Amino acid sequence: MTPLIKPPRLRRGDVVGLIAPGGYTSDPSIEKAVQHIEALGFRVKLGTYLRDVWGNYGGTIAARIADLHAMFRDPDVKAIWAIRGGSGCISLLRHLDYHLIRTHPKVLLGYSDITALHLAIHRHAGLVTFHGPVASSTPSDYSTEHLLAVLTDPRASYTIPMSFDNDRRALDEPWYATRTVHDGVAEGPLIGGNLSLVSALAGTPYAADFTGGLLFLEEVNEEPYRIDRWMTQLDLAVGFDKAAGVMVGICENCGPQGDGPSLTLDETLDVHLQPLRVPAVTGYSFGHIRNQFTMPVGIRGRLDTEARTVTLLEAAVS
Repeated sequence: MTPLIKPPRLRRGDVVGLIAPGGYTSDPSIEKAVQHIEALGFRVKLGTYLRDVWGNYGGTIAARIADLHAMFRDPDVKAIWAIRGGSGCISLLRHLDYHLIRTHPKVLLGYSDITALHLAIHRHAGLVTFHGPVASSTPSDYSTEHLLAVLTDPRASYTIPMSFDNDRRALDEPWYATRTVHDGVAEGPLIGGNLSLVSALAGTPYAADFTGGLLFLEEVNEEPYRIDRWMTQLDLAVGFDKAAGVMVGICENCGPQGDGPSLTLDETLDVHLQPLRVPAVTGYSFGHIRNQFTMPVGIRGRLDTEARTVTLLEAAVS
């Protein structure tokens, strides 16, 4: 594994590069993202190919690579924020200039399909990147608080509680509830992201090695049998028992669909989590949700199931 490096912290007035490395975007989404970034106190630079559309992607592979490399190369840009996820980031991985990324370290932020970039860059450039909101997200106070704390205020230790708003939603939407499958405290490097992408990269040169790590996984709009397939693939490829702990986020709309027989989401997850002897939880405040906290990929963290907290055990930025 490439030795870990951290990007410089963000400061008010810094320039944030806005790109679409996965799915295509639109002018209303760009306008929303720009307003969001400026409201946080930063300035915006739009990617040259941000408005490109190629199929359902944000431009051709060459265009999306060009925007990503240009933002890493530009000395004025201090962070790179994906406007959305979608699909297509996996096609960029073999074309990335990992030496460029490592020698020009800066914040890279996003979730969902951006998982592919996080895992590849972690493995081949050793840069800490950030699994958190995309730029066109509708920010909540919870998300904004923990985003800015991680990116702008380096601390030796930072504890993140679960969202009270998500707890309230759990009264009517049970998948928002936190659930402890195995209790305890676990420490290790944070690694993971969107389940379908983490699974898709298993067995490739960009796969997540979560041996000894805190594995975090989330998904949205997928039936339990798909969740089971992807979890099984990861277990076969690496083995959940090799992780120090496993966290599953809020998997919205991942229950059974239609009238046919199906396991529930919890039953499906328990097939994989119950046999473990390490702390394992579900319903934590990350995923395709408004109230999500930002996780730096690669730094050491601590899961405390009784306290329902994730503590970052080192600063994620320099």
